[in-house]
Amino acid sequence: MPKQIKKLAVLTSGGDSPGMNAAIRSVVRACAYHDIECYGVYRGYEGLMEGDFEPLNARSVKGIINKGGTILKSARSKEFRTKEGRQKAYDKLIEAQIGGLVAIGGDGTFTGAMIFNQEFDFPVMGIPGTIDNDIVGTSHTLGFDTALNTVVDAIDKIRDTASSHNRLFFIEVMGRDVGHIALNVGIAGGAEEILIPEEDLGLDRLVDSLNRSRTSGKSSSIVVVAEGDKIGKNIFQLKEYVDENMEGYDVRVSVLGHMQRGGAPSCFDRVLASRMGVKAVESLLANKTNYMVGLLNGKMELTPLENAIKGKTKINLELLRVSDIMST
Repeated sequence: MPKQIKKLAVLTSGGDSPGMNAAIRSVVRACAYHDIECYGVYRGYEGLMEGDFEPLNARSVKGIINKGGTILKSARSKEFRTKEGRQKAYDKLIEAQIGGLVAIGGDGTFTGAMIFNQEFDFPVMGIPGTIDNDIVGTSHTLGFDTALNTVVDAIDKIRDTASSHNRLFFIEVMGRDVGHIALNVGIAGGAEEILIPEEDLGLDRLVDSLNRSRTSGKSSSIVVVAEGDKIGKNIFQLKEYVDENMEGYDVRVSVLGHMQRGGAPSCFDRVLASRMGVKAVESLLANKTNYMVGLLNGKMELTPLENAIKGKTKINLELLRVSDIMST
């Protein structure tokens, strides 16, 4: 018969994303609601191995739902990737009499949690927190919606300058392996072209497209580029190619970088985080383990961590078609 869990721990690991604090708050308050003690683990798996735990109650997490980043801090741990490191973490959890762990992060975080569960049969539950939206088993990861709004706001501001000076702007957004951010913000920001890892537009086709835009009367253009796009070695090479093959455009580059991860989470992300936290806690109390909480068809569902890690998200083909039509 499974042991009744009386204490849970929560940690954030890997890259931060807006909504992580809201998820921490939800986990803590769900524990309080179910009369379970909750401990925050500082610095992710690094802190887990060192026993850097702090008891949290409902009042401990007041005023954090609107804050970006993570109050528990985050770190990538090489030692936790070793059996010896994971043994240290297990010993610290047992010493503190903690019976379950909620891990908030991306595929690296989930890989560590899955292996930890397999080795020590320790109950774990994942909450997907990454702006890239590249986790299978949920339509939205925490931070994705906020990042989209942040980037669209930046594009709107850049377009003002592009229009005023008849400039062509290449705007690089995050997305090393997937183009979810680029595709969505490109459509929302009225980009003339969107370059993503999943679709190889080609340099010549890019120039042809820009020429058509100018022929149709456009004096300025915005091209959104996912950092993992395969056309050029980097966004600056794209600029050089267009400079050499097109006349009349003043070409500029804007790399948005880590600003996409910051800022107050959107209403959507705050609600999503609240739902995910409650589902994670209640699933562990129902003796579910080695799953990730996700949003599917509007409902909170559980996906095995292995599937979430090994799966590959697919680009929305309808959005691709819409982007082609909108760039006419």
